[in-house]
Amino acid sequence: MAILIDLESVAARLAERELFRDLSLTISDGDRIGLVGINGTGKSTLLRVMAGDLLADSGGVRRAKGLRVGFLAQEPQLPPGSVLAAVGEGWEARAIVERVGLGALVDRDVGELSGGQAKRVALAQVLAHPCDLLILDEPTNHLDLAAVDWLEQRLASFRGGLVMVSHDRHLLDRVVNKMVELDRGHVHTHTGGYASYLDDRVVREERADSAERTRANLARRELAWLRRGAPARTSKSRSRIASATALVEGRREAPARQAELELEFGMPRLGDKVIICEEVGYTHEGAIRPTLRRVNLNLDPRERLGIVGLNGTGKSTLLDLLAGRRRPTTGTIEVGPTVVLGYYDQRGVDLDEGARVRELVAGPTRAPGAPEDIALMERFWFTGDLPFARVSTLSGGERRRLQLLLVLAQRPNVVLLDEPTNDLDIDTLRIVEDFFDEWPGALVVVSHDRTFLDRTVDRLLVVVDDGSVEPVVGGVTAFVDRLTGSRLDRPVRSAPRERTKATVAPSVETLPKRPRSASTVGRLLHEADRTVTRLSRERDRLLAQLSVTADYTRLAELGRDLHAAEERLNAAEHEWLTLAEEAEARD
Repeated sequence: MAILIDLESVAARLAERELFRDLSLTISDGDRIGLVGINGTGKSTLLRVMAGDLLADSGGVRRAKGLRVGFLAQEPQLPPGSVLAAVGEGWEARAIVERVGLGALVDRDVGELSGGQAKRVALAQVLAHPCDLLILDEPTNHLDLAAVDWLEQRLASFRGGLVMVSHDRHLLDRVVNKMVELDRGHVHTHTGGYASYLDDRVVREERADSAERTRANLARRELAWLRRGAPARTSKSRSRIASATALVEGRREAPARQAELELEFGMPRLGDKVIICEEVGYTHEGAIRPTLRRVNLNLDPRERLGIVGLNGTGKSTLLDLLAGRRRPTTGTIEVGPTVVLGYYDQRGVDLDEGARVRELVAGPTRAPGAPEDIALMERFWFTGDLPFARVSTLSGGERRRLQLLLVLAQRPNVVLLDEPTNDLDIDTLRIVEDFFDEWPGALVVVSHDRTFLDRTVDRLLVVVDDGSVEPVVGGVTAFVDRLTGSRLDRPVRSAPRERTKATVAPSVETLPKRPRSASTVGRLLHEADRTVTRLSRERDRLLAQLSVTADYTRLAELGRDLHAAEERLNAAEHEWLTLAEEAEARD
């Protein structure tokens, strides 16, 4: 395969921080790379260097002659003019604009767009022009589920090279054939999608632990030799003492994050009454028809509610109503007296660019550096020099992580999350998912991230075009299938140029099954256990509602939801038993 870009010993800095150095990476035709790493490691900077949008501080970047690069930046700049003019002329440009949910805005001036709309225009602009290499920084941000599903198909059929930073684990697993992790300036390459990357990372960490044990044993032997009083007069002896000193002083490289994200902290007890919406409607000023109408919603104290829908249907407006940022045009919203609400929205709070992280965490009434503030920052991996860093030096992802920290620092017992996965790294998302799995409060999530929804919510509502809100039976997969038609059996072409003449694929039954590694089985068993726990909680919640509901229409709805929940629970329990038997057989 032809080499598209070759990076050799590249280095880059952000303000006072070194992001990476001596970084070497080759991207060839046919590579479909998912670039991952924690916020602040330099993923977006590396993409800019690849695309030629930013010069590296040192090192060499060689590109193939005549290479055409399509680059979606984290914060793209659009040319002046209309949306369609920015994307391009022709039927394909119009079709792509429609697919990303901007069909009604083709004549809108780009200067009037929101940040999310501008990002979608930039994505359409990149996809509408032919190129040899696509470089995409968080392409699913601000897309709804239907658009994400379409983008997955588009990228799977793209016949050039692809490098993509994304938090969407479902997308990564279906589209890429190679994962590259940027970790403290080092590059780790894994063949396969996101699942195989997780397995490889477990093996890598186990090897690092083994190497550390070997180093410690060598250090103990050398120290024992020294304590026996061996003379240190010969050069050989002095060399051995120097070796022992190096072993004793040496340490395994510190982990990128010092500890797990321990988010459990004291919060006010939440009473039985949380937030109740009765016949709620909302019409924007000057609008002809309502954005929301006749919304009836009663949040449970342990609510795990996901809200989905196409862009522009009113999902964020509904969260604003629940948060009290907007007042309903019709109907009423009652908030329980014990509710302490935290709202993590798409925009985030405005942060003082000159303020330091530790100052914002302390707030206006306390001096920075209190023990409880230090502990809180460590839980969010603001360690080392980061607590003293100014906001202006933080990456986009680090800013979002800081905003999440500031929301949860309020000790809320009801949390509203509006597109929480945008600009947060995958490791943060996984830990946040684990936290909300056990968190004893109410959670409402608006998200397009299929994996995040699957792991955090028990029930799903969709906001439809006419402003009404309806339950979704079958979860996020059923919702996507309802929008796009069932595509569960569609092939994903991870390396299209290697395909030969059309052949008849063997049936699933005739394909030989590769044995799974112990780490894979362990990971899948852990995920299955969490799924069974979540679905059991969903079933119990529905049973409790059935026991106190007298309305026949509502009883019928709950009965259908309960039946679907029990089917999902039965399937999850069967999967857990299968994995448990496989794990036991390995032992």
